[in-house]
Amino acid sequence: MIDKTSARRAALVAATLAALAVSCGTTPEPDRSAAGPGTAATATATPATEAATEAAPEATAAGPDGELAPASGEKVRDAFATLQATLNDSCATDCSYFLGRVHKELQELDGAMKADPKGPGHFPEPIQKISELNRALAGDSSAANLKAHQKLLIGTRDFINTWMQDHPDDYR
Repeated sequence: MIDKTSARRAALVAATLAALAVSCGTTPEPDRSAAGPGTAATATATPATEAATEAAPEATAAGPDGELAPASGEKVRDAFATLQATLNDSCATDCSYFLGRVHKELQELDGAMKADPKGPGHFPEPIQKISELNRALAGDSSAANLKAHQKLLIGTRDFINTWMQDHPDDYR
């Protein structure tokens, strides 16, 4: 049985592959060898895949500073959902992966908020918190630097989670 996190990851991978296929003009066949019936890997089209194909025709790419930029058209609710998926994780198993993931999710949410049709002025506090985090990190997203700023990184994630919970119209 696949847990919810694995299913979400599989759906995100499928959505990314579908977006790449659309941008390249090809449609890949789903890989059904590694999954059983009813899993995200066996579906020919999932809502996440269809949404990614429509909303994000370009793949996520690394920017000049090596940071991942969100795919064009990524919605705040989608970026927030992937950030929320980190809430039950911790440094208990693989701290560098966990901190890197939180950092990546925050950067993608920042990009989605700035690109939202409501405008960046609709999300002033989260954008400000991410900006403060980025100033503290000074462009260094290495595992050592993220670990050194772990409290600020996790605090920023938790602040944004609380802020978004008070603004449910932005993520539902």
